[in-house]
Amino acid sequence: MSVTGEAARDTARSGADVVKAAELLAPEFAERAAEGERLGQLPADLFTKAQDAGLIDLMLPRALGGLELDPLTVVEVISTISAADGSAGFTILTLNATCYVAWLAEDAARTVLAGEPRAVATVFTPRGSAVPQDDGSLLVTGRWPFNTGCRNASWFCNGVMVLDGDKPAVVPPGRPDWRLVFAPREQCGILDTWDVAGLKGTGSNDTVMERVRVTPEFTANPIFEPPRHDGPLYRWSFFALMGVQFAGFPLGIARRALDEFVALAPKKSRGSKPLAQEQSVQLAVARCEADLRSAKAFVTDVMGTAWERTLRGDEMSMDDRVAVRLATGRAIRAGVEVVDTVFRLAGGGALYGSSPLQRCWRDINAGSHHGYFSEYHETRVGRALLGVPVPDPWMM
Repeated sequence: MSVTGEAARDTARSGADVVKAAELLAPEFAERAAEGERLGQLPADLFTKAQDAGLIDLMLPRALGGLELDPLTVVEVISTISAADGSAGFTILTLNATCYVAWLAEDAARTVLAGEPRAVATVFTPRGSAVPQDDGSLLVTGRWPFNTGCRNASWFCNGVMVLDGDKPAVVPPGRPDWRLVFAPREQCGILDTWDVAGLKGTGSNDTVMERVRVTPEFTANPIFEPPRHDGPLYRWSFFALMGVQFAGFPLGIARRALDEFVALAPKKSRGSKPLAQEQSVQLAVARCEADLRSAKAFVTDVMGTAWERTLRGDEMSMDDRVAVRLATGRAIRAGVEVVDTVFRLAGGGALYGSSPLQRCWRDINAGSHHGYFSEYHETRVGRALLGVPVPDPWMM
């Protein structure tokens, strides 16, 4: 089933309505998943429908034309899309980093948002260098791998380290001057590097900038500085907002995989009786269901608690930030475990391209390699829970 972008956009007015808009587009995301993999990106016309439906504006300030939704609605929208197609879900969640324009002055933000398509591809890791110029601009050179959605974006937002001579410049209170720089696509290059096993349809190619001049109004520091827009969503830390973007991805893919297997099990046998009648399969499905529901409930609990705090006008507490990291980490681990289990139980038939299970398996395992889910960051949670000082606590 397909839906026009206009019809989808008409429903995107409230949290419940934007979930409905995602649900309306989900069948087409699913039908065209293989096409996206062949193209190595979300098909342009399908991306336009997603954009028209407001799916790139989930966290964008209302003052800039966005939806500025609560975290749990964002999680539900991303989960819905990811269940249909992991690559589409990952592309949409990543391009919702367009909300980083909330850290720019309004004129600069509106310049970025005037681009078509209205989406910003972001790699916040400082893989580039920025040399200060006499007029206050920065001369930027760098190469950023894993730039998801870059072929669906009109602007790039890349991490750089501002230099002082040949070393990183230092700013108060003694940290390196790590910034994000915004540049239109025509000032950047895309290298066709995305030849991978999973998330093939995300187009997460390398992007490059070579001595591109970026003026100060197109630089921002969402990690260390507050945004220029107030509101409960923007009282969350940078990395907690990333958790909001990422949590729905594994929950959606795992739900799709489990549902696909439950539908398959009564029809498939590996002996004298269907899989659904084997005790070991029954136990595995029950445990997968419990693990997946528990992971979703954990995300709902901690994000709901943090949201209530910021609704009252407070900043997130460090306990909130630790809990969001913990819950999103549990979501990816539970998701991988569920998908691995049902993929194995489904047997050789799950290997065929016609089986949704193979794509779920490839996509969730690929997504689990994202740096946000790394054990390096998870150890910070353990340190905080143990009362051990956490290095660089701003990464929570």
